[in-house]
Amino acid sequence: MATTSKYVCVIGAGPAGLVATRELRKEGHRVVTAEQSHDVGGQWLYDPNVGGEDPLGRSRFLKVHSSVYASLRLATPRETLGLSDFPFVVKEGRDTRRFPGHRELLSYLKDFCEWFGLTEMIRFNTRVEYVGMSDSDKVGGDLKWVVRSRDLKSEKVAEEVFDAVVVATGQYSHPRLPSIEGMEQWKRRQMHSHIYRDPHPFHNEVVVVVGNSVSGRDISMELVNVAKEIHLSAKSLDISEGLSKVISKHHNLYLHPQIESLHGDGRVVFVDGSWAMADTIIYCTGYSYSFPFLDTKGIVTVDDDRVGPLYEHTFPPSLAPSLSFVGIPRKIISLPFFESQAIWIAQLLSGRKTLPSFHDMMQSIEEFYQSRNAAGIPKHHTHNIANFEYCDKYGENVGYPHLEEWRKELFLSGSVRARVNLETFRDSWDDYDLLQAALLSPHFTQSLQPPSQHYTL
Repeated sequence: MATTSKYVCVIGAGPAGLVATRELRKEGHRVVTAEQSHDVGGQWLYDPNVGGEDPLGRSRFLKVHSSVYASLRLATPRETLGLSDFPFVVKEGRDTRRFPGHRELLSYLKDFCEWFGLTEMIRFNTRVEYVGMSDSDKVGGDLKWVVRSRDLKSEKVAEEVFDAVVVATGQYSHPRLPSIEGMEQWKRRQMHSHIYRDPHPFHNEVVVVVGNSVSGRDISMELVNVAKEIHLSAKSLDISEGLSKVISKHHNLYLHPQIESLHGDGRVVFVDGSWAMADTIIYCTGYSYSFPFLDTKGIVTVDDDRVGPLYEHTFPPSLAPSLSFVGIPRKIISLPFFESQAIWIAQLLSGRKTLPSFHDMMQSIEEFYQSRNAAGIPKHHTHNIANFEYCDKYGENVGYPHLEEWRKELFLSGSVRARVNLETFRDSWDDYDLLQAALLSPHFTQSLQPPSQHYTL
């Protein structure tokens, strides 16, 4: 069938943006990818220089994008993360661990970018400051978009019109903060984990860590060898066996319920009446979606971390497919899902696929919201998927292969081990049969095609 080539702006050259760039060009579109950093990687481009950032990340445009700390290792095995035609293989001279450090994933993304020749489409040191409709009387596929960007080296501002915009700016950069009595008046150090990099600045301090998800646990375990005391504040004291083992092992690590109030003398008072005299509070409280550059005249909003309305977490019904989002869903095997999103977007823009009617998309969104409400899922968890079946069903829109059983089982086995042995699960594992099944599967035994065979241009 005859297809159409569009002029598309992708915002962000992290995992989601790189996959979108590849799929758009593969479908025959002309692509410009705007990246504010000096290199690809997005969240995985480690930045140790956090001194100029607001410690609580309250600026509209943040100076630091990456929230990666120096010691961070993947929490899922590398075998599960590879794109369908580009497995995440072990390479000699690099980090060969199954749960490698963050630099190894960055190297994988650089390899992907180089193999598929994506660098020529990326404008580095380019921050997008405004995206808006050039003619708001039009809808959906007939819209064009004005994109205004700033060259961060020359400070030159440029404006360009595109047929479509794909937002792929990531989801782990804009800190989500709690509301605590006395927080504004507390004079000692408060920071979000967004700017935490290593434990050394906290030598001999009393540190309160708020939140016991991945970063809260990792940072607490790092601090035990440096800080005087670590007080871990959790929403629930019903913690995993793995975290319980860590707390019982370290005499200077204490578990507390949520914080009730902060006081001018340095006291942090918890809801059970216990308290600590703290030097520093580190908020490991997650991240919010933020699109400070995007002006949709109120059509797309972020309400308590619900980005909407979005059909299938990707398309705003009245603006699609000329505006789309890659990388909104959480609690998924990220890269394969981003790939299926990118393929669908590319094929919609070319005319190879079509979306349901506006009415049908809005009805689907409303039914989804109602199902989440009925299940008691808070609004700020709208985009938490945690469902392999959903990912497979999503991929069916473009014939994307279902996640392999070994991929699902390896992902789950890693999670189970983390709940039981938090300190050792990355280096002590017993899923050899699954690993063997993965390495002998077509995904790992495929021959990589020369990039020229991937494109229709």
